[in-house]
Amino acid sequence: MLSNCLFVGLGGGAGAVCRYLAGMIPVLQRGAFPLPTLVINFVGSFLIGLIAQRAGGAAGMDPHLVLLLKVGFCGGFTTFSTFSLESLTLLEEGRLGLFTLYAVLSLILCIAGVALGKAVG
Repeated sequence: MLSNCLFVGLGGGAGAVCRYLAGMIPVLQRGAFPLPTLVINFVGSFLIGLIAQRAGGAAGMDPHLVLLLKVGFCGGFTTFSTFSLESLTLLEEGRLGLFTLYAVLSLILCIAGVALGKAVG
């Protein structure tokens, strides 16, 4: 358990630093549209999909490496990647109702959470 936490922490730290640095790329800093966040969310979602596919493939991946990359790095880089993977999994399982509920609630509740946090702060 402790070693798992270590791998997640190391990956999370690396992901968070990469997230910070990616947000500073000058070419993404133009205009009012939050392009850096959109690009980061797309890249993180691509990476978690790639890692999930490789981890579940015939050769598989070391479970510690999966924790470091999928939970740690991708989680530190963007939690949107986890949301995207979970949403796609629901769709692939044919659970359209749960997918819709999860996607709509995630969007509404998270925006409401930000608004509430700002109001309380």
